Amino acid sequence: QVQLVESGGGLVQPGGSLRLSCAASGFTFSSYAMSWYRQAPGKERESVATISTTGGSTDYADSVKGRFTISRDNAKNTVYLQMNSLKPEDTAVYYCYARTWVGYWGQGTQVTVSS
Repeated sequence: QVQLVESGGGLVQPGGSLRLSCAASGFTFSSYAMSWYRQAPGKERESVATISTTGGSTDYADSVKGRFTISRDNAKNTVYLQMNSLKPEDTAVYYCYARTWVGYWGQGTQVTVSS
């Protein structure tokens, strides 16, 4: 059974940092690219970052470029999103996504950036 479990979300002040984790199981993690998406209230879900199978290639939304870093540890079946210099507009539910044949979503973790 495929499972993606996000953690690390919470409340942080503007300018602060958070590190999200997504623990994967039920598939061959190292064979698939992974992504982070986010969805703010009333808005469409948007892609934040994507990482290739080995971590050798990454892609970011312009809105987070230079502030967020996606990484993965294939030995731990985990993908991370390091978020620095957080802004209120980063507030959203963040979802882990496995780019398998059918695609799988995590349950999401709330990130709130507010003073």
